[in-house]
Amino acid sequence: MRVMPSHIADSVADVPVVVLDGLGLPVADVVRLADSAARPVPGTDAMKRVEESWNAARQIASWGRVYGRSTGVGANRTEDVPTEAAADHGLRLLRSHAGAIGAELPAREVRAMLAVRANQLLAGGAGLRPSVVTALCEALDTGAYPKVNEFGSVGTGDIAALSQMGLALAGEHPWEGAAPRPQPLDNNDALALISSNALTLGQSALALHELRGLLGATQVVAGLSLLAVDGSYEAYALPVHEARRHPGSYAVAERMRRLLGAADRPTPPLGRIQDPYGFRCVPQIHGPAHDAADALENVLTVEINAAAENPLISPEDMAAYHHGGFYMAQLALSLDHFRLAVTQAARLSSSRLSTLNEPSFTRLRPFLADAEPASSGVMILEYAAGAALGDLRAFSAPASLGHAVLSRGVEEQASFASLASRQALRACSAYRLVVGCELVAAVRALRQRDLRLDAGLPVTWAYELAASVLEQDTVDRPLTDDVTAAAALLDRFTELWEQLGPGAGESAWPEGPQGAGATGWTGWRGTA
Repeated sequence: MRVMPSHIADSVADVPVVVLDGLGLPVADVVRLADSAARPVPGTDAMKRVEESWNAARQIASWGRVYGRSTGVGANRTEDVPTEAAADHGLRLLRSHAGAIGAELPAREVRAMLAVRANQLLAGGAGLRPSVVTALCEALDTGAYPKVNEFGSVGTGDIAALSQMGLALAGEHPWEGAAPRPQPLDNNDALALISSNALTLGQSALALHELRGLLGATQVVAGLSLLAVDGSYEAYALPVHEARRHPGSYAVAERMRRLLGAADRPTPPLGRIQDPYGFRCVPQIHGPAHDAADALENVLTVEINAAAENPLISPEDMAAYHHGGFYMAQLALSLDHFRLAVTQAARLSSSRLSTLNEPSFTRLRPFLADAEPASSGVMILEYAAGAALGDLRAFSAPASLGHAVLSRGVEEQASFASLASRQALRACSAYRLVVGCELVAAVRALRQRDLRLDAGLPVTWAYELAASVLEQDTVDRPLTDDVTAAAALLDRFTELWEQLGPGAGESAWPEGPQGAGATGWTGWRGTA
């Protein structure tokens, strides 16, 4: 990798390093690289694999027919590339396939693609020139990224987006930021570079990271709502979940007990025998969502570290294996499952919001309104949350049901994992707004009831943080800014939820809320 200018080197000196080795890159590090919170360094052994693969690929292509190197692609796979045209074949392939359309993608999505593709190449199966890997790492280092458009993949390879990236590497397509030195791409590089689902995988990693964090934050909001309606802790009792030990549900119940300071075997409350589903079924609905997140992460971890290029170059036996490893059925199905599970959790938040508007549960005025006759309070939040939930339902439609027959019938199936990843990203903002509506109502209810929460409990920290940010005035007024502020707070709630995991107890918690009368805390001794 060429030496960076001194001002760039100084700016990245304190940024953590992520070693890309093609074998063990986790989803979390893809997100860090996408957000410029880490800088990549290719592993020494991995670069040796890339070199061996590059040398082997050129030898194999020189004595036999290799798809995309000595032949055309798709329905043109039977057409040989003349020897005299080989040098130009790679660039012609990139130019013809760089036809992605639609809006330009945000920087972090393109950077996630660069990170995934660099790591996949380091797995050593592509047969691509090593300098491409160093160029991708340099772009991630300096913040440069090629302009990439949204549409062009049906889940059998992100060939349009990656062709745009390839032309950018060759110096024929625009970059944002300081572009790396142009690469001399030829017939041995083009297909090797674009035979990947790196954009879909990068987008999936970003969506998984955000939605999993929001699921945890939602459970903190659910704890506040539970207190606002004098809800029971029985639904989270250890015996209940020992008797039906699904991993996700068991973990959710355990964290809810820690959040609320509830005993493993809480005493049943006086009054209501049991709560509505919005409170009683949090473990049973959020648990499957966490299980789906874990399953999706397992699939992503395999794919991010996979040599899935077609053909696969094997230096060990000097062979090029033609295959269908680019087909993303596992990813499409896992993303569909995860989005459906997340939508269930959002529906439960909407249910709790309705309960907070009901005087029989809060012992307050309908819709948490002020004392003025016929005031509407937070009534509109049910409608707003319902509208956002409508988008979530649309985004959760199974993308894997899609079908396409392409390239003169040669490619007669498609996974549509690319659509599934885009829908997962779009779900993030809608989900965040649904839960933001619940948080506004929960804080208003707790304030109006003037409940004194136990000092030192995690749920108390969450309430004090939210109360320090959200407007206190309960007169009828627009609530748009309230929900926007509440939705932004959810990332802080995610930090808290992560601290409630295994090994919680004496812990360092997120920084306490700032504001008059607000107190933070540095540790907690739970009663669970």
